Amino acid sequence: MSGLRLVNVSKSFGDYKAIDGIDLEVQDGEFITLLGPSGCGKTTTLRTIAGFYTPDSGEVYIKDRLVTTVPPNRRNAGMCFQSYALFPHMTVFDNVRFGLRMRRTPPKEQQRRVEEALAMVELEQLAGRKPSELSGGQQQRVALARAVVIEPDVLLFDEPLSNLDAKLRESVRVEIRSLQRRLGITSIYVTHDQAEALVISDRVVVMSRGKIEQIGDPFWVYDHPATSFVAGFIGLANIRRGTVTAADGTVVTVKSDFGDMTMHDEDLSIGSEVIFCFRPEDVIVSGSTGQNSVRGIIDQAIFMGNLTDLFVDVGGSLVRAQMRKGGNFKKGDPIELSIPADAFRILERDNGT
Repeated sequence: MSGLRLVNVSKSFGDYKAIDGIDLEVQDGEFITLLGPSGCGKTTTLRTIAGFYTPDSGEVYIKDRLVTTVPPNRRNAGMCFQSYALFPHMTVFDNVRFGLRMRRTPPKEQQRRVEEALAMVELEQLAGRKPSELSGGQQQRVALARAVVIEPDVLLFDEPLSNLDAKLRESVRVEIRSLQRRLGITSIYVTHDQAEALVISDRVVVMSRGKIEQIGDPFWVYDHPATSFVAGFIGLANIRRGTVTAADGTVVTVKSDFGDMTMHDEDLSIGSEVIFCFRPEDVIVSGSTGQNSVRGIIDQAIFMGNLTDLFVDVGGSLVRAQMRKGGNFKKGDPIELSIPADAFRILERDNGT
């Protein structure tokens, strides 16, 4: 049984197509993140799953039950909002209990389930407090307890950590992931934060302009971006154009604006126009000639604590490299870089396919 299915779902607001023919299947108990920039359609997709929007076309299934036109309160979906959406006049206990009261759950069952939910998020001692007496992280945990106490079929997160500071965001996302794994609830998480998506997800769904660009586990999406958009949006990437000048089995040579690069691909032929990328952390500072060696001048050297970010002018083209070890890098210094052949990824070829 799948936890969630979207079949050719589209939604427009006037002339603006927010989501455009999305197909997505989420396995029961899986944690999926919808990732993309503002306006890409991720929040519209989440709200369509929740029932706040009715799609113009397509079908929405939760646990193989067709819910396309079912109202939100009858979908058995728990939701954690960006703003927490807690009732300020209610105690923590009553905020968590609210969904159970609306479902007319017996009082004794309400008491038991609220206590269990508060214990899960370690807030039992704060049950009598009001939201104004809690920190941002505590309020978010109350919102999470309220979402899971109804025992939902699917748990939805609408950028739930965006109001927290960086350190707190890291700790709360670990708590969310741990709780989700413990409960085994199918979860859909929306964020524009790449690091958050990579850390928390079983699979990442990268979206742009209402469409899905790529779906995969975090390691695969980062290491094998399917398009220029994915390569540029997730992590850092040097993205370049070039022309294949030699092809021998799985090894090709591509002429680019910073030199001839040897890389691996078995489907390219001489004359093919390509767009390729490589990650800054894959670039090596070489004291002697290495694979795909290039010489340049340091344009910027930015020390970031755990690494140094280098922008190197190679024949008028800037190549970005990240060095994990400290080094005495200075603007204007000559430097030699090498790029392993297996670091390159072909994103588009010839006609953009």
